[in-house]
Amino acid sequence: MAQYTKHPVAAPPAAPERESTGHLLLRGYIGLVLFATFAHSAVYNLVGEIGAFITLIAFLIATLSIGVPLIARRRPVAFAWRRLPWAAVAYTALALLSIAWSQWRGATLITWVLLATVTVNALFIVHVLTWHEIVRALASAFKWILGLSLALELWVALAVHAPILPNFFVRPDGEINAHWYWVRGNLLEGGRIQGIVGNSNVLAIICLFSILTFGVLFAARTRWRTTLALWILLAGYFFVRAGSATAYVCAAAAAVVLVVAMLMRRATSPGGRTRLYVLFIGGAVVIGSAVWLLREPLFALIGRSADLTGRSDRIWEKVLARAAEHPIFGNGFSSPWVPFDPAFAGWIEDHGITVFHAHNMWLDVLMQLGVVGVVLVGLAYLSLLWRSWFFAVDRPRWDLRSDRDYSAITLLPSLLTVVLLVQGLTESTPIMLWGWMLLVLLTFKIKVVPLVGVGERERVIERGERSRRVP
Repeated sequence: MAQYTKHPVAAPPAAPERESTGHLLLRGYIGLVLFATFAHSAVYNLVGEIGAFITLIAFLIATLSIGVPLIARRRPVAFAWRRLPWAAVAYTALALLSIAWSQWRGATLITWVLLATVTVNALFIVHVLTWHEIVRALASAFKWILGLSLALELWVALAVHAPILPNFFVRPDGEINAHWYWVRGNLLEGGRIQGIVGNSNVLAIICLFSILTFGVLFAARTRWRTTLALWILLAGYFFVRAGSATAYVCAAAAAVVLVVAMLMRRATSPGGRTRLYVLFIGGAVVIGSAVWLLREPLFALIGRSADLTGRSDRIWEKVLARAAEHPIFGNGFSSPWVPFDPAFAGWIEDHGITVFHAHNMWLDVLMQLGVVGVVLVGLAYLSLLWRSWFFAVDRPRWDLRSDRDYSAITLLPSLLTVVLLVQGLTESTPIMLWGWMLLVLLTFKIKVVPLVGVGERERVIERGERSRRVP
């Protein structure tokens, strides 16, 4: 006969497992690395070009000091050498080899060190953090950039009452070109703002990244959703005040991709997905053709000329002319262009300032590493676009069960990839610093962990357990 007992069979409740202090410090360090990478122009304006270079080198040394012992001891897991983003790695190797034929060897060596630093940091982040931790680290870096941008803009507007130059120098007497300023103090007076990064276009793209990252975390029902909503509002306000036409187009492209991805998730059969692919690909071709034919009135609506504010005649023609001199392997790597190198100093100027890049990543790569470099970058981004798309629209599945819920986290890589590709039509940032970091990081992470929160690697990294086999 069954009897009531005060001693249940189930185990007593226990407190949830807590992260180790070492892992918390590691996450904090990675947040600092991401901040220094995305806000590199702020570091540049604060400590100068030499100081910014030393900062990245210091992070490289720190990352190697932490990562090499972990990989040697296979902690927390063995490094996934076979799943490296090989197209991106090959591009990095080609950039180094270009020293042999470079027309600007000093610039090639300096900028390759920056490229290698960003690549190593991206691979390290993938090795030690889970998907959720990577997204939270990105969110933390973006919060710091937005918060410091607000503080700096308010300080200039309320305390200084004048634009400031890099290193916090106040505007000197006499006329000076506005493009030299770090912050112009337009927060309360109207006009475009630059934030801590000192560039309206860069601030707008970072705000777009922030909105996408915060939105994904909000949809994933993480904690502090009200705070996330406030951060989204701040990022949206800065996005509008930055007034970047390129960022507006990137936002529209990301919105379209998000809608298509959500519809793909709702499709219940392969035929339904096929019809959606035909519909949206055909619509994209029609809309793209209409935009090209009506480019002059459309650009006029957003305050831009049909030549993209002089890019086609003042920059692209000169870049193409230099690319034609060495079309196969290029003239030598340099991303960004080193302004004090004789090959770039005064070559192309905008408002009296030497231009740092070609304002088109494909033309930039063509000039630097030729057709071979363009092919490698194309393969790298095509691989990321392909993997991130199916990472977003395919239901998580590793057995016979096919009704598991989608994760909001899986939408972020495809959205960030589309933003980078669209931005690459008028900017070169997708092939350097934070643009390159996102390419390497997302590609490697999707190859290593194609399911969010599932699998031995995610379990081992998150719980700090040791693995005896390579995943």
